[in-house]
Amino acid sequence: MLKKIFIKTFGCQMNEYDSNRIFDIVKEIGFEKTDKYEDANCYLLNTCHIRDKAKEKVYHEIGRVKKIFRSKEKPIVIVAGCVAQAENQEMLKREPYIDIVIGPQSYHKINEAILKHSKDKKKKEETEFDTISKFNYLNKIKNKDSKVSSFLTIQEGCDKFCHFCVVPYTRGPEYSRPFQQIINEAKELGEAGAKEIILLGQNVNAYTFKDENTEFRLADLLLELDGFDQLERIRYTTSHPKDMTKDLINVYKKSSKLMPLVHLPVQSGSNKILKLMNRKHTIEEYLEVYENLKSINPKIEFSSDFIIGYPEEDEEDFKKTMELIDKVGFINSYSFIFSPRPGTVAAELQLVDSKKSKERLEIIQKKLFENQIEKNKSLESKILNVLVENRMKDGVKLFGRTEYMTPVIFDGHIDCIGKIVQVQITSSNQNTLFGKLKESFKKKVA
Repeated sequence: MLKKIFIKTFGCQMNEYDSNRIFDIVKEIGFEKTDKYEDANCYLLNTCHIRDKAKEKVYHEIGRVKKIFRSKEKPIVIVAGCVAQAENQEMLKREPYIDIVIGPQSYHKINEAILKHSKDKKKKEETEFDTISKFNYLNKIKNKDSKVSSFLTIQEGCDKFCHFCVVPYTRGPEYSRPFQQIINEAKELGEAGAKEIILLGQNVNAYTFKDENTEFRLADLLLELDGFDQLERIRYTTSHPKDMTKDLINVYKKSSKLMPLVHLPVQSGSNKILKLMNRKHTIEEYLEVYENLKSINPKIEFSSDFIIGYPEEDEEDFKKTMELIDKVGFINSYSFIFSPRPGTVAAELQLVDSKKSKERLEIIQKKLFENQIEKNKSLESKILNVLVENRMKDGVKLFGRTEYMTPVIFDGHIDCIGKIVQVQITSSNQNTLFGKLKESFKKKVA
């Protein structure tokens, strides 16, 4: 019987990368991917623990699966990712419908777990931090992702221990993959059709790998990839302000393919709050990075993350966050009300009044959204370089992104996919640009 796996991914870009690699692994034991969950013999949820109520979302999803397969043969149900790592045995006790729980550093053991469960029907939990073995195993299995824009994990885990964050507990300590291993995988992605590679890590700019003679950093990786003929664009995320080193900043002088959007989470504009968060950087240090990059290239733009209503945040702290937003002019940012994560230092702190937090979030989001709208409006009538990723579901329009990651939707020929084309922007909204293909390119691909 044909074996089919349905994979549902929650959360961050790294989880998307992980889901792609999980599929590369299970193909080795005969699984095909299906987009129809009702056809699956194996149902895998790749989970994220960053946002509020992440655990309950998993149980809600399992409840939905139970209903779908009420009158059908039960699939093997696997919970993977950060919720799996955090809850492990508790998940198997609470929800008997779950068969396998596997953490993000144990994906290389998934085939063994599936095959064993198929024989003995016993529950299985794999949540050891075994990052080196995982990536050594994955290195033997070709990355067959054929997307125009592809993710590539280069670093996992975190040693920063911000007081609000579960990553050190769900992804483990910082680990940087071997330099050549990353280069080999990047070549595979290029051969499969990738025109853009996005390097991923919980602290991607902390990447450091030492072999016998050389120490490699993120700057070295970026410059190596810059020489790949098949690549048009390079990005990296997510960065920590403390690791924006001079060699990394200087890459923006040397690289022609590194995109001019820097996602650099600040979390708060107040040094008092940053200290309480254990962020290990100040606003002055953050602004120094901003000014250094702007001096290299004034067209560089910033996006960020903000936590609103962190314990002890007062009106003055919030005002400083608003001032930082005004100064930097972030063009695309994420903002959330603080929600305590079990096991973190901040989980024990007294919360800011929820009504006050909601009011502050509304104010800050209004300002951030205004920045996005203003930026997009300023691009109307201009001609932009757009990397075309795919055709929209309507089967007519094409989807691509600008150098600043802004989505662009326009009419175009299928031959445009995988190319950088020029699009004249005709209109915009908060999140998206709309346009038409420049006439000269129409003739070229016709």
